[in-house]
Amino acid sequence: MMQPVKMYTTAVCPYCVRAKQILKARGVEHIEEIRIDTDPVQRAEMMESTGRRTVPQIFIGQTHVGGCDDLVALDAQGGLLTLLNAK
Repeated sequence: MMQPVKMYTTAVCPYCVRAKQILKARGVEHIEEIRIDTDPVQRAEMMESTGRRTVPQIFIGQTHVGGCDDLVALDAQGGLLTLLNAK
């Protein structure tokens, strides 16, 4: 069973779209998307938990992966599938 994936996102964000494509290509069927452009409370929560202001901010299980570039780098190093399938 794969780790749950949570992504802070906005409506118009090409990096969010790219991150979702990568995750789906690696077998992720469900991504919990939290829209921070429509919910300022969630934006504040994202900034508090990540220390970042940009989207996407991606969590796999309890691990903060970071943004799209961080996800791409993790995948290139072979760590994405390992993290997704961690028990």
